[in-house]
Amino acid sequence: MRGHLLPRGEKERARRLTLGLIALLGVEAAVFAVDAILPPDMGRAERSSPVALDRRGAWLRALPVEDGRWRIRADLNRTDPSFQRRLVAIEDKRFWLHPGVDPAAIVRAAGSAVLHGRVSSGASTLSMQTARLLEPRPRTIPAKLIEMARAVQIEARLSKREILALYLTLAPYGGNLEGVRAASLSYFGHEPETLTAGEQALLIALPQSPEARRPDRRPEAARAGRREVLDKMIRTHALTEVEAAEAEGEPLPGRAKFPAFAWHAAGELARAAPHDQASVISTLDAGLQARLEPLAAAAARSQGPEATAAILVVEIKGRAVRAAVGSGGLARPGGWIDMTRAIRSPGSALKPFIYGLAFDDGLAAPDTEIEDAARRFGDYQPENFDRIFRGKVTAREALTYSLNVPAVEMLDKVGPAAFEARLDGVGINLVRPRAQTREAGLAMALGGVGISLRDLAVLYAALGDGGVAKPLAWTEGEARRREDQGGRRLMRKEAADQVLAILRETPPPAGATAAALTRGRPVMAFKTGTSYGFRDAVAAGVVGPYVVAVWTGRADGGARGGLTGRDAALPLLFDAADLIDAPASAPRPIAPRGAPQALARLETQDVGPRLVFPPDGSTVQVEAFGPGSRGLVLAAGGEALSWYVNGEPLGVDAVSGRTVWRPKGPGFYRLTVVDGQGRKASARVRIK
Repeated sequence: MRGHLLPRGEKERARRLTLGLIALLGVEAAVFAVDAILPPDMGRAERSSPVALDRRGAWLRALPVEDGRWRIRADLNRTDPSFQRRLVAIEDKRFWLHPGVDPAAIVRAAGSAVLHGRVSSGASTLSMQTARLLEPRPRTIPAKLIEMARAVQIEARLSKREILALYLTLAPYGGNLEGVRAASLSYFGHEPETLTAGEQALLIALPQSPEARRPDRRPEAARAGRREVLDKMIRTHALTEVEAAEAEGEPLPGRAKFPAFAWHAAGELARAAPHDQASVISTLDAGLQARLEPLAAAAARSQGPEATAAILVVEIKGRAVRAAVGSGGLARPGGWIDMTRAIRSPGSALKPFIYGLAFDDGLAAPDTEIEDAARRFGDYQPENFDRIFRGKVTAREALTYSLNVPAVEMLDKVGPAAFEARLDGVGINLVRPRAQTREAGLAMALGGVGISLRDLAVLYAALGDGGVAKPLAWTEGEARRREDQGGRRLMRKEAADQVLAILRETPPPAGATAAALTRGRPVMAFKTGTSYGFRDAVAAGVVGPYVVAVWTGRADGGARGGLTGRDAALPLLFDAADLIDAPASAPRPIAPRGAPQALARLETQDVGPRLVFPPDGSTVQVEAFGPGSRGLVLAAGGEALSWYVNGEPLGVDAVSGRTVWRPKGPGFYRLTVVDGQGRKASARVRIK
């Protein structure tokens, strides 16, 4: 057995090796324990300014973090690669090799300090600088030792690219700017995707002395710091002498405010962005948004000091929101409130869906006749906006001219509870007044419920998509998913197409030429709404592949005198539609034009002729006057009709077979239509 025993010297070496391994394991365990107990504070890394970008990556809006600081998370994929290489070459050339602390740099710094009797070069790596930015401390030797330990801890947790991105997120650039994106946007007006040599040198120099070298306050110091970095670039062969001279000649920038388009919607998206996400790509179009915001501001100003306005533009395919103007400007009363989210009365803007569901259920057809006459529905007695009843009209005419009594009649047929349930089934919540919480009422037909402009856009997008409703999409990812999703059906395609065809026949606002008469312009299918007390003016329409919805009013819900949806919202709707690149489309004909026999009439009453166009009290703008002009096609309901203008008879146009009136000039006219039994109807019209 003794032959197998180790000699005394070898036993001692084995014992020492074992003790050494135990000690090493103990040190490692202690290091891991300390690391677990005292991890680096990554709080500042998790708090960054979220950024909302438009569909093509253009800046919309960012939100500040604590103390109003702009700490925008860096995105290395959108940061100039040559800037990244030059930064590493100047600040930490062995960054990709060391474990957080560079021993060679420490030895060099110590030797320099002994030689010069003072610290003349630092040994901080980018990892150590990142540790200092995460946990700021006074510049002392103990603090430097802690930074070294923290740098090693950070290296154990993050990859090199993540550390570089974190440094470029936290680095100070003067004032309340933190991170290379904030600095590039504020000083140069663009993202750091492409940077000139002079811009790169300034961005490398600024974190070394951010306040002392601020170009907007201390241009000489900023110029000197940039020159110092350019000299280092020459020494590291990153630039030639000629390139450095050109970079030094670049003018120093000032500081500009960050862009803030789509203030409400972009802020909402930025707040909802994940903490680890540098930015969120929205569906918004910055160019369209920039055109619509001044439009809404001008409309608000024109309607009084308390007024504001909101606009939504939605691309029907994918339900992508391409523009969202929440108010007429932050300086307006209530301008900070997003009026696209506010619950307001839609007025008559829900009428198309009442008729659509009636068509869908087989209760009526576009040419079903309805009696527009005084009628009481229980304790509810509606009347038309102009307080005039027109007698027998078709559903098409009733919707085209937004007659109230026929709409209430149609809702009574559909059933207010059923109507509300159908909308709720596609995700639209109608908010009833507190006094009417038990059951839905017929007042819904005339705006007796609340709805947001966003939900109204969902409904009109369903009309443009064959009756299928889908939620709005606010990010490009959501829009792609919406395209693949089936959605929820509100009504059959045939019913939706019938409603759109009727809405295309609605007279345009004063000063706007009918779209069908203008080549290349899309046909607008639209509806307006005015709430009680003129508080809300609403207009929504389908134009080509887009839906546009607008609202004007007071943010506090106050009443306004006499501003209707047609006066206050419809011109804004047409102006907004003109700014959208929508292809031309022709109105879809309804076949057959006549209603099915079983739906020929709801009620019948012998009332004489019905003057449809132009309506009484209207103002009509024409392109030209006299016999050579296009003229106006007059429309009325009745048998064997004859027309008179100021008592003079009008003949039938030989080409079209219709009664065409060609006014001699601007002014007021009295139009009269007489049927075969001598009954007549009149309208006083102003021609411009």
